[in-house]
Amino acid sequence: MRKQLLTARRALDPATRATWDCAIGDHVIAWWKAARPAALGVYWPLRDEPDLHPAYVELARLGARLLLPVVVQKDAALEFAEWRIGEEMVKDKMGVAVPADLRLQAGYPPALLVPCLGFNPQGYRLGYGGGFYDRTLARHAPRPQALGIAYQCLQVQFAGDAHDVALDRIITEALPVAPA
Repeated sequence: MRKQLLTARRALDPATRATWDCAIGDHVIAWWKAARPAALGVYWPLRDEPDLHPAYVELARLGARLLLPVVVQKDAALEFAEWRIGEEMVKDKMGVAVPADLRLQAGYPPALLVPCLGFNPQGYRLGYGGGFYDRTLARHAPRPQALGIAYQCLQVQFAGDAHDVALDRIITEALPVAPA
Protein backbone atom coordinates (compact mmCIF):
# COMPACT_ATOMS: atom_id res chain seq x y z
CA MET A 1 0.00 0.00 0.00
CA ARG A 2 2.88 2.39 0.80
CA LYS A 3 4.35 1.83 -2.67
CA GLN A 4 0.99 2.56 -4.32
CA LEU A 5 0.51 5.74 -2.28
CA LEU A 6 4.03 6.97 -3.06
CA THR A 7 3.42 6.34 -6.76
CA ALA A 8 0.07 8.14 -6.64
CA ARG A 9 1.57 11.14 -4.82
CA ARG A 10 4.50 11.36 -7.26
CA ALA A 11 2.07 11.27 -10.19
CA LEU A 12 0.20 14.37 -9.03
CA ASP A 13 0.57 17.32 -11.39
CA PRO A 14 3.08 19.81 -9.89
CA ALA A 15 0.76 22.77 -10.46
CA THR A 16 -2.11 20.94 -8.74
CA ARG A 17 0.17 19.95 -5.87
CA ALA A 18 1.31 23.59 -5.46
CA THR A 19 -2.31 24.77 -5.33
CA TRP A 20 -3.16 22.09 -2.77
CA ASP A 21 -0.06 22.93 -0.69
CA CYS A 22 -1.23 26.55 -0.54
CA ALA A 23 -4.71 25.48 0.58
CA ILE A 24 -3.29 23.15 3.24
CA GLY A 25 -1.01 25.95 4.42
CA ASP A 26 -3.99 28.31 4.69
CA HIS A 27 -5.83 25.74 6.83
CA VAL A 28 -2.78 25.31 9.08
CA ILE A 29 -2.45 29.08 9.54
CA ALA A 30 -6.17 29.39 10.38
CA TRP A 31 -5.86 26.54 12.89
CA TRP A 32 -2.76 28.14 14.46
CA LYS A 33 -4.49 31.52 14.79
CA ALA A 34 -7.33 29.85 16.69
CA ALA A 35 -5.22 27.47 18.84
CA ARG A 36 -2.07 29.60 19.42
CA PRO A 37 0.14 26.76 20.75
CA ALA A 38 3.34 27.88 22.53
CA ALA A 39 5.35 26.01 19.87
CA LEU A 40 4.54 24.07 16.72
CA GLY A 41 6.45 21.04 15.48
CA VAL A 42 6.63 21.29 11.69
CA TYR A 43 8.37 19.08 9.12
CA TRP A 44 10.74 19.48 6.20
CA PRO A 45 9.03 17.86 3.18
CA LEU A 46 10.41 14.61 1.79
CA ARG A 47 9.27 12.43 -1.11
CA ASP A 48 6.68 14.87 -2.50
CA GLU A 49 5.04 15.55 0.86
CA PRO A 50 3.00 18.75 1.01
CA ASP A 51 5.46 21.66 1.06
CA LEU A 52 4.27 24.16 3.65
CA HIS A 53 7.28 26.49 3.63
CA PRO A 54 5.21 29.56 2.63
CA ALA A 55 2.88 28.81 5.56
CA TYR A 56 5.89 28.43 7.87
CA VAL A 57 7.11 31.88 6.81
CA GLU A 58 3.70 33.36 7.61
CA LEU A 59 3.48 31.49 10.93
CA ALA A 60 6.90 32.82 11.94
CA ARG A 61 5.82 36.33 10.93
CA LEU A 62 2.76 35.92 13.16
CA GLY A 63 4.99 34.91 16.08
CA ALA A 64 4.84 31.12 15.99
CA ARG A 65 7.80 29.31 17.50
CA LEU A 66 8.69 26.54 15.01
CA LEU A 67 10.48 23.30 15.82
CA LEU A 68 11.74 20.64 13.42
CA PRO A 69 11.87 16.91 14.24
CA VAL A 70 15.28 15.32 14.67
CA VAL A 71 16.08 11.60 14.63
CA VAL A 72 18.60 11.07 17.40
CA GLN A 73 18.29 7.28 17.54
CA LYS A 74 16.90 4.80 15.01
CA ASP A 75 14.30 3.13 17.26
CA ALA A 76 13.48 6.10 19.50
CA ALA A 77 10.96 8.89 19.58
CA LEU A 78 11.77 12.09 17.73
CA GLU A 79 13.43 15.04 19.41
CA PHE A 80 12.76 18.62 18.32
CA ALA A 81 15.09 21.49 17.47
CA GLU A 82 14.29 25.17 17.33
CA TRP A 83 14.20 26.43 13.74
CA ARG A 84 14.29 29.93 12.33
CA ILE A 85 13.24 30.62 8.75
CA GLY A 86 16.27 31.12 6.51
CA GLU A 87 18.89 29.62 8.80
CA GLU A 88 21.50 27.25 7.38
CA MET A 89 20.35 23.65 7.09
CA VAL A 90 22.30 20.38 6.82
CA LYS A 91 21.22 16.79 6.13
CA ASP A 92 21.27 14.40 9.09
CA LYS A 93 22.27 10.74 8.76
CA MET A 94 18.69 9.91 7.68
CA GLY A 95 18.90 12.48 4.86
CA VAL A 96 16.49 14.91 6.53
CA ALA A 97 17.21 18.65 6.72
CA VAL A 98 17.96 19.95 10.22
CA PRO A 99 19.33 23.29 11.40
CA ALA A 100 23.14 23.44 11.13
CA ASP A 101 23.13 25.00 14.61
CA LEU A 102 21.15 22.18 16.24
CA ARG A 103 19.33 23.58 19.27
CA LEU A 104 17.49 20.56 20.70
CA GLN A 105 14.62 21.48 22.99
CA ALA A 106 13.67 19.79 26.24
CA GLY A 107 10.30 18.10 25.87
CA TYR A 108 7.88 18.22 22.98
CA PRO A 109 5.95 21.03 21.35
CA PRO A 110 2.27 21.14 22.36
CA ALA A 111 1.24 20.63 18.72
CA LEU A 112 2.75 18.76 15.77
CA LEU A 113 2.20 18.76 12.03
CA VAL A 114 2.63 15.13 11.00
CA PRO A 115 3.13 14.33 7.31
CA CYS A 116 1.02 11.41 6.09
CA LEU A 117 1.73 9.16 3.14
CA GLY A 118 -1.87 8.02 3.52
CA PHE A 119 -4.60 8.18 6.16
CA ASN A 120 -7.89 6.52 7.00
CA PRO A 121 -11.22 8.01 8.14
CA GLN A 122 -10.43 7.02 11.75
CA GLY A 123 -7.43 9.35 11.83
CA TYR A 124 -4.66 6.77 11.52
CA ARG A 125 -1.78 7.57 9.22
CA LEU A 126 0.54 5.58 7.05
CA GLY A 127 4.09 6.85 7.08
CA TYR A 128 7.21 5.24 5.71
CA GLY A 129 7.26 2.46 8.31
CA GLY A 130 9.92 3.82 10.68
CA GLY A 131 7.47 4.41 13.54
CA PHE A 132 9.10 7.69 14.64
CA TYR A 133 5.86 9.66 14.97
CA ASP A 134 4.00 6.75 16.62
CA ARG A 135 6.77 6.44 19.24
CA THR A 136 6.77 10.20 19.72
CA LEU A 137 3.01 10.40 20.27
CA ALA A 138 2.91 7.27 22.45
CA ARG A 139 5.70 8.47 24.75
CA HIS A 140 4.51 11.93 25.71
CA ALA A 141 2.09 12.88 28.46
CA PRO A 142 0.33 15.13 27.95
CA ARG A 143 0.37 14.17 24.33
CA PRO A 144 0.87 16.92 21.73
CA GLN A 145 -2.07 17.74 19.52
CA ALA A 146 -1.27 15.85 16.32
CA LEU A 147 -2.41 17.31 13.01
CA GLY A 148 -1.92 15.01 10.04
CA ILE A 149 -0.99 16.72 6.76
CA ALA A 150 -1.98 14.94 3.55
CA TYR A 151 -3.65 15.21 0.18
CA GLN A 152 -7.33 14.21 0.29
CA CYS A 153 -6.85 11.78 -2.62
CA LEU A 154 -4.57 9.66 -0.39
CA GLN A 155 -7.31 8.68 2.03
CA VAL A 156 -7.48 4.88 2.07
CA GLN A 157 -9.07 2.11 4.09
CA PHE A 158 -6.73 0.15 6.36
CA ALA A 159 -6.81 -1.21 9.89
CA GLY A 160 -4.51 0.44 12.38
CA ASP A 161 -1.96 -1.73 14.18
CA ALA A 162 -1.79 -1.99 17.98
CA HIS A 163 1.18 0.42 18.10
CA ASP A 164 -0.49 3.05 15.87
CA VAL A 165 -1.63 6.29 17.47
CA ALA A 166 -4.58 8.12 15.92
CA LEU A 167 -4.09 11.76 14.98
CA ASP A 168 -6.38 14.44 16.38
CA ARG A 169 -7.18 15.91 12.97
CA ILE A 170 -6.21 15.47 9.34
CA ILE A 171 -5.70 18.65 7.33
CA THR A 172 -5.97 18.34 3.56
CA GLU A 173 -6.53 20.77 0.71
CA ALA A 174 -10.26 20.21 1.30
CA LEU A 175 -11.76 21.38 4.56
CA PRO A 176 -9.78 20.07 7.54
CA VAL A 177 -11.54 17.01 8.94
CA ALA A 178 -11.51 15.52 12.40
CA PRO A 179 -11.24 11.73 12.62
CA ALA A 180 -14.52 9.84 12.96
